[in-house]
Amino acid sequence: MLNEAAKERTRQAWRELGFFCGKDKVAKEWRVVGSVAGLRHFASLIRAYASDPEHDRFMECMDLGPAMNLQIGTWDQTEITDEWIAGALPDLLNLAGLIELNVKANVVGRRIALRSSYSPLAPYDLILDVREDAFDPASADPACG
Repeated sequence: MLNEAAKERTRQAWRELGFFCGKDKVAKEWRVVGSVAGLRHFASLIRAYASDPEHDRFMECMDLGPAMNLQIGTWDQTEITDEWIAGALPDLLNLAGLIELNVKANVVGRRIALRSSYSPLAPYDLILDVREDAFDPASADPACG
């Protein structure tokens, strides 16, 4: 259980990131929750990672979230597992494009599943939960409650 100071640091980290990402082990999905701008920032982080040739090494990865709970990484095939979302750099660029293509103002209130478009055989799904512009990403983190 987090003390109040730790909760506030976590809230601030989510707000700076612009989205919340969490894993649902029962549903086997990664849920990324944010406004259109926040989810586009998620895509831009993936795009920046995949555009850096330094990341073109097997098992290279970056951590997202205050608890570093989601990793985006380099792998020889696309996958979404309980630990990461991975693929070759061109695959990750494709994922960033899929997110940008699907996240628009007219989809606020929808949940967009990307497993079938990115990694159809993956054990986990990637769900984008599109919220209104005023959404506070810290409100989606149960540990901040």
